[in-house]
Amino acid sequence: MKRSVLAAALGLALSVGGASAQSFERNIMTGGPQGTYIKIGRDIAALGAECGLNLNVVESAGSLENFVGVRNRRNTQFGIVQSDVLEYLKTFEANDPEVQKAVKGVRIMFPLYNEEVHVLARKDIGSMKDLVGKKIAVGKKDSGTFLTATLIMDILQVKAGERLDINPDEALPKLLSGEIDAFFYVAGAPASLFTGNTIDRAKFHLVPITEAPLLATYTPTRIEPGTYSFQDQPVDLIAVKAVMMTYDYDIKRNAYHRDSCKTVADFSSLILAGLDKLKTTGHPKWKTVDLTALPPGWQVGVCVKAGMAMDYKPACKPASGNAAGSMADDTNEEYLNLLKQRLQK
Repeated sequence: MKRSVLAAALGLALSVGGASAQSFERNIMTGGPQGTYIKIGRDIAALGAECGLNLNVVESAGSLENFVGVRNRRNTQFGIVQSDVLEYLKTFEANDPEVQKAVKGVRIMFPLYNEEVHVLARKDIGSMKDLVGKKIAVGKKDSGTFLTATLIMDILQVKAGERLDINPDEALPKLLSGEIDAFFYVAGAPASLFTGNTIDRAKFHLVPITEAPLLATYTPTRIEPGTYSFQDQPVDLIAVKAVMMTYDYDIKRNAYHRDSCKTVADFSSLILAGLDKLKTTGHPKWKTVDLTALPPGWQVGVCVKAGMAMDYKPACKPASGNAAGSMADDTNEEYLNLLKQRLQK
């Protein structure tokens, strides 16, 4: 990915800002109203509601805004981010003060599921190379879709005739009306944008993404026939990992940090205890969640590991001491050991 692209997107995300709140809140930044992230966020919020803990599900442009939000936006303890965004932030961290500022203190909550890179296009566009010279929507500049689309097109040396920096919700009607030729959308299948709209299978399809140069960064995957009404054949694509991020709150600093750390620990415990329920009643992507698939170079939050302790009790149950204050180890080995204990009980 070109550094200039990351800088532009990061600059927009850093402008999200953190307007001070009058009282303590719990928030998770997700994505657009028809995306998978917002449904995952609502599933997590439902676990909190059963415990009497309110979690606001916040719409956003996507991954980069979410990443910066967990550090800069007050009362925002969680955000869902694509793994390729994490990889490239880490790539530029060493030599870029702006990226260092954005990354400082941001930690892993849990790795989640793979999300597919969709390219919906006119039927005559049969491969990624056919996008050369076409009018393509690549997502808003502070979204994960934008960064992924830019990276893929750079790697494959696909030069669009025109690029539109608009979100997929705006791009779909433009494609259907013939204003654009294709658009990128990174979302866990089945994406409701495609299931909730009528798309003519005779005119549009998902473009296969199988080019070998992409496999150094992305995971090959397949969308099975019937996943979408316009798709009657399997489509081979690539995927990124969705990762729930948080911040390393310092419980010795002030009441806000203590309350936020408690929130992270509570929801860490609730998600682990409720994982089977999420797989049964939540978005279908919960069935594919792999909590061991930690992205390289990133550490799990101290407050997350506090909530993973076998004797930890969330705020909705009788308290059993301040476990959040006792966790100091910043290694992922401890996270994996705690995970094994919790999931084997």
